[in-house]
Amino acid sequence: QLQASGGGLVQAGGSLRLSCRASGINFRLFDMYWYRQTPGKERDLVAMITPDHSTNYADSVKGRFTISRDNVQRTLDLQMNGLEPEDTARYYCHVSAYGRDYWGQGTQVTVSS
Repeated sequence: QLQASGGGLVQAGGSLRLSCRASGINFRLFDMYWYRQTPGKERDLVAMITPDHSTNYADSVKGRFTISRDNVQRTLDLQMNGLEPEDTARYYCHVSAYGRDYWGQGTQVTVSS
Protein backbone atom coordinates (compact mmCIF):
# COMPACT_ATOMS: atom_id res chain seq x y z
CA GLN A 1 0.00 0.00 0.00
CA LEU A 2 0.99 3.60 -0.56
CA GLN A 3 -0.04 6.41 1.78
CA ALA A 4 0.54 9.98 0.60
CA SER A 5 0.53 13.16 2.62
CA GLY A 6 1.69 16.75 2.57
CA GLY A 7 -0.62 18.53 0.16
CA GLY A 8 -2.32 21.82 0.88
CA LEU A 9 -2.98 25.37 -0.22
CA VAL A 10 -0.07 27.64 -1.03
CA GLN A 11 0.46 30.93 -2.81
CA ALA A 12 2.29 31.09 -6.12
CA GLY A 13 6.02 30.98 -5.56
CA GLY A 14 5.65 28.95 -2.40
CA SER A 15 6.80 25.43 -1.53
CA LEU A 16 5.29 22.15 -0.42
CA ARG A 17 6.76 18.76 0.34
CA LEU A 18 4.79 15.62 -0.43
CA SER A 19 5.56 12.30 1.18
CA CYS A 20 4.49 8.76 0.40
CA ARG A 21 5.02 5.81 2.72
CA ALA A 22 5.06 2.30 1.25
CA SER A 23 4.16 -0.92 2.99
CA GLY A 24 3.79 -4.49 1.83
CA ILE A 25 6.37 -4.29 -0.94
CA ASN A 26 10.16 -4.63 -1.09
CA PHE A 27 10.43 -0.89 -1.66
CA ARG A 28 14.13 -0.82 -2.50
CA LEU A 29 13.66 -2.95 -5.62
CA PHE A 30 11.32 -0.72 -7.62
CA ASP A 31 11.20 2.52 -9.57
CA MET A 32 8.89 4.97 -7.84
CA TYR A 33 6.78 7.69 -9.42
CA TRP A 34 4.79 10.82 -8.70
CA TYR A 35 1.86 11.60 -10.99
CA ARG A 36 -0.69 14.40 -10.93
CA GLN A 37 -4.19 14.79 -12.25
CA THR A 38 -6.70 17.60 -12.69
CA PRO A 39 -10.42 17.02 -13.17
CA GLY A 40 -11.30 15.78 -16.63
CA LYS A 41 -7.72 15.15 -17.63
CA GLU A 42 -5.40 12.18 -17.71
CA ARG A 43 -2.96 11.44 -14.96
CA ASP A 44 0.43 12.87 -15.95
CA LEU A 45 3.88 11.77 -14.88
CA VAL A 46 5.67 14.37 -12.76
CA ALA A 47 8.85 12.61 -11.68
CA MET A 48 10.39 9.19 -11.21
CA ILE A 49 13.29 7.77 -9.25
CA THR A 50 15.10 4.45 -9.59
CA PRO A 51 16.26 2.31 -6.67
CA ASP A 52 19.75 3.78 -7.03
CA HIS A 53 18.35 7.33 -7.01
CA SER A 54 18.54 8.22 -10.71
CA THR A 55 15.78 10.68 -11.51
CA ASN A 56 13.70 12.01 -14.38
CA TYR A 57 11.25 14.90 -14.46
CA ALA A 58 8.52 16.26 -16.65
CA ASP A 59 9.75 19.33 -18.50
CA SER A 60 7.17 21.48 -16.74
CA VAL A 61 8.69 20.84 -13.29
CA LYS A 62 12.41 20.58 -14.05
CA GLY A 63 14.44 22.86 -11.83
CA ARG A 64 11.54 23.37 -9.41
CA PHE A 65 10.66 19.89 -8.11
CA THR A 66 12.96 17.31 -6.56
CA ILE A 67 12.07 13.67 -6.07
CA SER A 68 13.86 11.62 -3.43
CA ARG A 69 13.53 8.32 -1.62
CA ASP A 70 14.66 6.62 1.56
CA ASN A 71 14.96 2.90 0.94
CA VAL A 72 15.30 2.15 4.66
CA GLN A 73 12.27 4.18 5.77
CA ARG A 74 10.35 3.17 2.62
CA THR A 75 9.42 6.73 1.87
CA LEU A 76 9.15 8.69 -1.36
CA ASP A 77 9.19 12.49 -1.28
CA LEU A 78 8.54 15.31 -3.71
CA GLN A 79 9.91 18.72 -2.81
CA MET A 80 8.05 21.35 -4.81
CA ASN A 81 9.48 24.86 -4.99
CA GLY A 82 8.44 27.83 -7.07
CA LEU A 83 4.90 26.54 -7.26
CA GLU A 84 2.66 27.93 -9.99
CA PRO A 85 -1.14 27.90 -10.33
CA GLU A 86 -0.64 25.38 -13.16
CA ASP A 87 0.73 22.93 -10.59
CA THR A 88 -2.69 22.71 -8.95
CA ALA A 89 -3.71 19.05 -9.08
CA ARG A 90 -4.16 15.91 -7.06
CA TYR A 91 -0.79 14.20 -6.70
CA TYR A 92 -0.40 10.42 -6.57
CA CYS A 93 2.54 8.20 -5.74
CA HIS A 94 2.82 5.04 -7.79
CA VAL A 95 4.76 1.83 -8.11
CA SER A 96 4.45 -1.17 -10.39
CA ALA A 97 5.42 -4.23 -8.39
CA TYR A 98 4.79 -7.97 -8.64
CA GLY A 99 2.73 -7.51 -11.79
CA ARG A 100 0.39 -4.95 -10.23
CA ASP A 101 -0.01 -1.20 -10.21
CA TYR A 102 -0.21 0.40 -6.77
CA TRP A 103 -1.47 3.95 -6.27
CA GLY A 104 -1.63 6.13 -3.22
CA GLN A 105 -4.92 7.78 -2.38
CA GLY A 106 -3.66 11.11 -3.66
CA THR A 107 -3.06 14.41 -1.97
CA GLN A 108 -4.45 17.73 -3.20
CA VAL A 109 -2.13 20.61 -4.03
CA THR A 110 -3.73 23.98 -4.70
CA VAL A 111 -1.67 26.98 -5.75
CA SER A 112 -3.33 30.38 -5.64
CA SER A 113 -2.22 33.25 -7.86
